Amino acid sequence: MAVENVLVQHIEKTPGVVGGKARIAGTRITVQNIAIWHERMGMGADEIATEFDLSLADIYAALAYYFDHRQEIDDAIRADAEFIQALKQRTPSLLKR
Repeated sequence: MAVENVLVQHIEKTPGVVGGKARIAGTRITVQNIAIWHERMGMGADEIATEFDLSLADIYAALAYYFDHRQEIDDAIRADAEFIQALKQRTPSLLKR
């Protein structure tokens, strides 16, 4: 129960803000962003905290939330990547012209 209270202090979901995704409280940085930076780009928690002016507690709360909701967030990452790929295919590059 105490762990859940800590997450509530650091993580929030608000309809209409970043698509209602879980995010660091008071910011527009999503748990999904933290997961990508940490898990896929190999950034350390301290590196993320420094780069984005967040506390280590924020980063670890986001990672805890990610690991508790991994399937949901991984599905969202995949859906976003598919959307971007489809958009690239439908929209011709102005630079290539």
